[in-house]
Amino acid sequence: MSLTSKFVVRSRAVVVHDGKLLVVRHAHNPSYAALPGGHLEFGESPEECLIREIIEELGATPVLGRLLYVNTFTITVDGVPTQPLEFFFEVTNSVDFLDITEEGRSHAHELAAIEWVEADSSVTILPTRIAEDLRAGKLLAEGVRFNKN
Repeated sequence: MSLTSKFVVRSRAVVVHDGKLLVVRHAHNPSYAALPGGHLEFGESPEECLIREIIEELGATPVLGRLLYVNTFTITVDGVPTQPLEFFFEVTNSVDFLDITEEGRSHAHELAAIEWVEADSSVTILPTRIAEDLRAGKLLAEGVRFNKN
């Protein structure tokens, strides 16, 4: 690894209600949907990060369940090779996310849209493993799944 390469750690939420998955579209690139969450701040655990990010972006406090996925991939950001490492946690209080309003969303400006998608939706969801498991009915399967794109 070169001195200019870096790691980025993120936590994301898997919120499922009545078979639908909560996804967001980011304001900087709304061409695909992702799971809500964000970057760890120095000293945070992945769980602390996810709770903070979800409150900031969606205005509801998540109740975290199991760790479902660990995802990693490589990208180039501003010419710097970067490897994100993402932790995906189940959120068990999905009903609290059904009526998201602007109130209490300090970072609402980061999102272009919040959507509930069904398994047969044609929405592009990243990472693709999440979309594949949603379609196969395996999103909340037992055990942690590791994915490298």
